[in-house]
Amino acid sequence: MTDARRGWSVGVDVGGTFTDLAAVAADGRVETRKVLSTPADQSEGVAAALDAFGAPGAAVERLVHGTTVVTNLLLERTGARVALCATEGTTDLLELRRQERASLYDLAAAQPAPLVSPGLVVAVAERIEPGGVTRRLLPDAAVAVAEQLAELRPEVVAVSLLHAYADPSHERSLAAAVKARLPDVDVVLSSDVLPEIREYERTATAVAEAYARPAVAGYVARLAERLHRAGFPAPGVMTSSGGMRSAAEAARGAAALALSGPAGGVVGAAAVARAAGVEQALTVDIGGTSADVGLVLDGEPLVEAGGVVAGVPIALPRVLVETVSAGGGSVGWVDDGGALRVGPRSAGARPGPVAFGRGGTEPTVTDAHAALGHLAGGSFSGGVRLDLAAASRAVAVLAGRLGASPEATARAMIASADAEMARALRRVSVERGVDPRRCTLVAFGGGGPLHACGLADRLGMTRVLVPPFAGVLSAVGLAVAAERREAVRSVMREAPALGAADVAALEGALAEAAGAGAVRRSWARARFAGQGYELEVPIAAGDDGARIAARFMDVHRRRFGFALDRAVELVSARHAASGETRTLQLARAAVASSGTAAPDVPRGFVVDAGGPLSATVRGPCTVVLADATLLVADGWAGRALPIGGWLLERDG
Repeated sequence: MTDARRGWSVGVDVGGTFTDLAAVAADGRVETRKVLSTPADQSEGVAAALDAFGAPGAAVERLVHGTTVVTNLLLERTGARVALCATEGTTDLLELRRQERASLYDLAAAQPAPLVSPGLVVAVAERIEPGGVTRRLLPDAAVAVAEQLAELRPEVVAVSLLHAYADPSHERSLAAAVKARLPDVDVVLSSDVLPEIREYERTATAVAEAYARPAVAGYVARLAERLHRAGFPAPGVMTSSGGMRSAAEAARGAAALALSGPAGGVVGAAAVARAAGVEQALTVDIGGTSADVGLVLDGEPLVEAGGVVAGVPIALPRVLVETVSAGGGSVGWVDDGGALRVGPRSAGARPGPVAFGRGGTEPTVTDAHAALGHLAGGSFSGGVRLDLAAASRAVAVLAGRLGASPEATARAMIASADAEMARALRRVSVERGVDPRRCTLVAFGGGGPLHACGLADRLGMTRVLVPPFAGVLSAVGLAVAAERREAVRSVMREAPALGAADVAALEGALAEAAGAGAVRRSWARARFAGQGYELEVPIAAGDDGARIAARFMDVHRRRFGFALDRAVELVSARHAASGETRTLQLARAAVASSGTAAPDVPRGFVVDAGGPLSATVRGPCTVVLADATLLVADGWAGRALPIGGWLLERDG
């Protein structure tokens, strides 16, 4: 291996069907690979992707991984046995939740079970209130709690006591007593995980951290050992907030990895959008199992205070991503009423769609595209050879059950998946005061370019950007992502009461907690007094509370169309310390891929193998990309971009 192949930054994204690799050289050149995922042990898929890349470990400067380990264990409820310590009188907090009803008129709606059952919650005789300690935690009480925990035999203990964000002394005292009695049991403190107001969210987040930490630590250790034996550097892991952390840090911050892979996709989409001159975009990443949608504003992914993952609130900063069960592997079926349904069950990596020829028998969205002639036959990513005839037969069987034609059934399957994704795109945009018609849709993942025009039509959008490396863009985002650490702190003061010196002192304390970083940014979460939600606004140099309040009011007007005549409260502040983002050399000549189109592409298909290309196409037309397929619908025109990828625009 020559020195020219040294200095690679490698991103590996594990999806439900494929594991994607993107390697960015020191000069910005990009190489990509795509292999089938290994659900039983994701590290095997990572190793297979590196083998396909072919560079020795010494040639790789850093390796960043996007994993679904946390999401999977939350979905499957296969995490650790956690015992929760809560202030006496608040032990049922996880059951009470918030008074929010996703289905207001559904009397049979059921909430997901908490990660900790009531029998594993231990009451602590202590209480801290806003005015200070009203019931001190005595040493004997702490020892009694530790003894109760010993009888429960937990793998991890989570501690969440009232108002610990403001005064963590009781949590720390209790942790010391628990460690003395159970030295081999990890103790997770809510004041360490999320030092912010709102008892339910803080407790749920601390419990999620405790629930996921052993599995994440074990997985990261196995992966690091496998990579070490092959001569590769220790892996970094993408966090939900769009930055990279070392493996050791990731193992102690498991809850921050809940959206590890999808965050990389939005980061990659934002980077390409900026290069194409797009400032405001909706993103859709369609894989084999699911679709992830996000929002890019002013060229940057939108980061929010948190959200729900698999029914579990995790109130840590995260790139806005909403996931729906509408991927290429989503299975079409007929319900008891005789209606066509698509998903949420997926064929996954094994057996996969019928077209993959790996034992699948049920028609999927990918098979619907194959039946309609949207896919070229021959070789496919991950060593798969498409069997279009088998896919058509599977769709025909489903059509027979419905009493419809195979073509109508295939189109209905695709329309059903499009409708599900369009609803998610509306939620991430309209609910935040963003008009999707003014955005460009950035479509990527193996299935994104196939559905791009259909989704844009449903949302009234007129521009679609299909980026270079569309099929592996999440891995590209991982490869270029900067190392990033964050710190948060509650403020809970009216904005005018904070002078410039107060704001500077707050920023300084947060910066010290976050650690070193070449790029630093701070934000305040603010609200009108009495509101139950906050908006995050940036803090600029020299700001005082009044300036932050004025900025908040401007953001509130833009997003919701009004501002209130009330005092503005600063609820909390967040600081991010980041390294430098690696630069991409976005040019068609820079693209190299193992997934170029097969020579037996049917007539009428345009082949974009990644090299220099000057082309304009009009729909209906299909463009074969290196790791995906672009469907240009009737009424749309597309042109190849100098940076790679395609820009589609609605005619007229």
